[in-house]
Amino acid sequence: MKNNPSPYHGFRFPAAVISCAVRWYHRFNLSLRDIEELLLERGVVVSYESVRNWCDRFDAMFAYQVKVVRPRPGTTWHLDELFVKLRGKPYVLWRAVDQHGVELDVLLQKRRDKTAARRFFRRMLRSHPVPRKIVTHQLRSYPAAKAELPQLADVKHVFVKASARVNNRAENSHQPTRRRERQMQGFRDPRRTQRFLSNFGPIRQHFALPRHRMSAGDHRSQLRARLASWFQWTVAEPTGIAR
Repeated sequence: MKNNPSPYHGFRFPAAVISCAVRWYHRFNLSLRDIEELLLERGVVVSYESVRNWCDRFDAMFAYQVKVVRPRPGTTWHLDELFVKLRGKPYVLWRAVDQHGVELDVLLQKRRDKTAARRFFRRMLRSHPVPRKIVTHQLRSYPAAKAELPQLADVKHVFVKASARVNNRAENSHQPTRRRERQMQGFRDPRRTQRFLSNFGPIRQHFALPRHRMSAGDHRSQLRARLASWFQWTVAEPTGIAR
């Protein structure tokens, strides 16, 4: 019986270098050329196109590892939408987070109607247990879509008024996406954008600890632990891929 080849088989650079580059790109607001320069400073001569290839090849695998070990998601879903433009065309990015601010899923769609809301609900239900409560703003697509899904029939639905939308945790969760959009000078291809944002959120949040609620010592301790676990997964031949 043959063993599965290493996911790094055929790559010129070792797993530690690839893992570090992918982590930098998803954790910090850096361009591919920024990472090329940082690696050069450390004696690694690689082109930015190679860094792009590493991210395309391994980000889903690494994001899967992060999702496997993170705590069970909360029982409240906060949902919101963000308008983005891809090559001048408007799209809607649907996002869900739990009551702790952990991103559950994102879905890029062209519309903001009942069909789009229902599609997002179904995507969420495939990978997460039925919530106890759903929090949204007053877009009528949400209750219309929820009424057509038997799994959500008994789920409490809380509407947040437009003037109080700061209470919806999903609203603030859009900020890293906006910063990333500016750094990349806009998103372009819908498939690549969906793939990138699906993996960007889990990897970034694995390292973006709530520093304002932690002492400096606790922050350093937890960050060291997360870095150690990251290199354990990514350098020791990670398995599994995200959907």
